[in-house]
Amino acid sequence: MINFALMFSRCYATLSDFLFHHFGVDVPLPIFSFGFFVALGFLVAAYILSLELKRKEGLGLLPPIKTDVILGEPASIKSLFLSGLLGFVLGFKLLAIALDYAAFSANPQHFILSAEGNIVGGILGAALFAYLKYREKEKEKLPTPKKETINVHAYELTGDITLMAAIGGISGAKLFYLFETPGNFQEFINNPLESFFGGLTIYGGLIGGALVTYLYVRSKGLKFIHFADSAAPGLILSYGIGRMGCQVSGDGDWGVPNLALKPDWMPQWLWAQSYPHNIINEGVFIEGCQEAHCMVLAQPVYPTPIYELIMASLIFGILWSVRKKIAFPGFMFSLYMAFNGVERFFIEQYRVNTKLEWIQGINATQAEVIAIPFVLVGITGMLFSYKLAKKN
Repeated sequence: MINFALMFSRCYATLSDFLFHHFGVDVPLPIFSFGFFVALGFLVAAYILSLELKRKEGLGLLPPIKTDVILGEPASIKSLFLSGLLGFVLGFKLLAIALDYAAFSANPQHFILSAEGNIVGGILGAALFAYLKYREKEKEKLPTPKKETINVHAYELTGDITLMAAIGGISGAKLFYLFETPGNFQEFINNPLESFFGGLTIYGGLIGGALVTYLYVRSKGLKFIHFADSAAPGLILSYGIGRMGCQVSGDGDWGVPNLALKPDWMPQWLWAQSYPHNIINEGVFIEGCQEAHCMVLAQPVYPTPIYELIMASLIFGILWSVRKKIAFPGFMFSLYMAFNGVERFFIEQYRVNTKLEWIQGINATQAEVIAIPFVLVGITGMLFSYKLAKKN
């Protein structure tokens, strides 16, 4: 049985911290706990999306895409150049990592985004990748290249869609965060590398990811509404998983102080936490600590990331259980939007967040303001989807 009290007894900046604290294993893994859970959320969402796309194809809602390809062509200059470029970037970084792993593991995101690298590794990587591409094409080469029409199934696009959603989602989440308050933008200008992966807003991520995914899906000639319905269950579950990154790392997305008496039936880790060793170094110093993160909150707060994981899991359970019973295109995604808005508006009442004055005398967080339209659009979308389905 999982001991949640032990697991949430402190925060862990990296997976190495977790392994060392619980198992005494000292392995310098360059994996931040927050990034690990975000990546895990994307993988789970991609898996669920692929399952739903296969199901909808079986129902005839997403027919295969007819695509013309040329078989037997030799390697083109463009393909060799792109393969060589990819090999150069990988070799440039990987050899530098191998030669100075300590510096990389100490701050991997700075190392990856910086100009640090090894030029010899880059040249070797470029030569290797270009050669491999050349050999691959030589094996497939025909005396006379021929044109052939193949079927590309919607679920085969899952990897590309996930990549597009990640790029659009992270970009949108960062933009919304930068313009949330003037200080955030100035912080990014002063130190772009260090602050790039810190400070993200969920609604910015949803809007940015949805926009980029929409453009990509439409470019393939497919109906976006079926992709949106297919993605809905995975989106809410991946959100909950991502929130666990906030919980485990202690990135500041916790609740307001909770000094009330704990109910007898509720465990302490679910009622209030102090987030010792949080990665933003918030609170007071832990006496005798000699680690990189030695602060603990002066007052216990609501562990809102755990609450969001619970609510996201419940919403996922509802969406997953009704997905085969609802045949109205757009209904599932609209239901997801309504649930998402309700969940986020509720949790904002307990989370620490920046209040903005939107209208004279009305202060609300950015998430609260966006959550209300999410609920309204979700309800409207469900009604419209139902009526349109009955009409047709």
